[in-house]
Amino acid sequence: MLVHHHHLIILSLLSVLSAAISRQQQFKEAPQFYNSPSCPTILHNDNNNGSINANNNVCSEDAVHVAMTLDDQYLRGSLAAVVSILQHSTCPQNIYFHFITTDPSLQFAISSSFPYLTFRVYPFSDSAAEAVRGHISTSIRSALDCPLNYARNYLADILPTCVRRVVYFDSDLVLVDDILKLSKTPLGDSVLAAPEYCNANFTSYFTPSFWSNPTLSQTFADRNPCYFNTGVMVIDLERWREGDYTTKIIEWMELQKRMRIYALGSLPPFLLVFAGRISPVDHRWNQHGLGGDNFRGLCRDLHPGPVSLLHWSGKGKPWARLDSNRPCPLDALWAPYDLLKTPFSLES
Repeated sequence: MLVHHHHLIILSLLSVLSAAISRQQQFKEAPQFYNSPSCPTILHNDNNNGSINANNNVCSEDAVHVAMTLDDQYLRGSLAAVVSILQHSTCPQNIYFHFITTDPSLQFAISSSFPYLTFRVYPFSDSAAEAVRGHISTSIRSALDCPLNYARNYLADILPTCVRRVVYFDSDLVLVDDILKLSKTPLGDSVLAAPEYCNANFTSYFTPSFWSNPTLSQTFADRNPCYFNTGVMVIDLERWREGDYTTKIIEWMELQKRMRIYALGSLPPFLLVFAGRISPVDHRWNQHGLGGDNFRGLCRDLHPGPVSLLHWSGKGKPWARLDSNRPCPLDALWAPYDLLKTPFSLES
């Protein structure tokens, strides 16, 4: 009887383990991409452990630096984004990826799918995440309240100080053009560049309490503010550090804790600090909103004009819609970059 009981326990554990394994996402190895002959030569990581060492010229002026976040929920999107960046780059071996995550074990997914990638993983520690959480106010969608969603505020503190310029990307996008073009965007005197959308109703991003306050309503008095999406930005980290813009953003977040001045998550503080003061980028570099709105995530069409980057901002994500067999037409443009393998089971 005791043996039978142990047998049942073992079978139960195996069943749980099998279910857990079947839920794990397994990813394919991406092809290796090579520089064109015209690319400058940069020393690369030859130990495949994802760390930047003395042999990695991370400070090279010829490198293109890309910063992204990594989490379990959006990992599939992050890997697809990396594939798209490399595939369409003239000099893919000159791209340094900087991944910020609360789960350093996700480094294995990067190194397994991209054995030749030059990258570094930066742990967004529990204490850092907890400190960020203390500044966050509840927004209209719970996914927007994740501390990692605010990591873009701290890039100047997290990345090596010799990194002067970085392209920040969300995880729900793919490029269909050469990132070198975007990374060389002229910044003029600005701290960052991004596509602006001046036809959007800018006042709607802030509450009536904000606009009715005599002091707060003067925030944009000396500038012509326009909405911009923070999922695609070119940032001058030197100017960011010199201007201590992380502190400026946090100050607005702290005010939001005391009085409700906006409803969205990490976007409004960026608008408060930078709207009307950024260098514009062609709209082709952020065909955003393909995930629909923040409530239903309905299908949307592309904006008129050429396309260099497709961005599924909003509630609907292409991998989720494809898995549910309810994709939107444009999700077919994301699918070729998907590295997901069919989940294995204990029987295979």
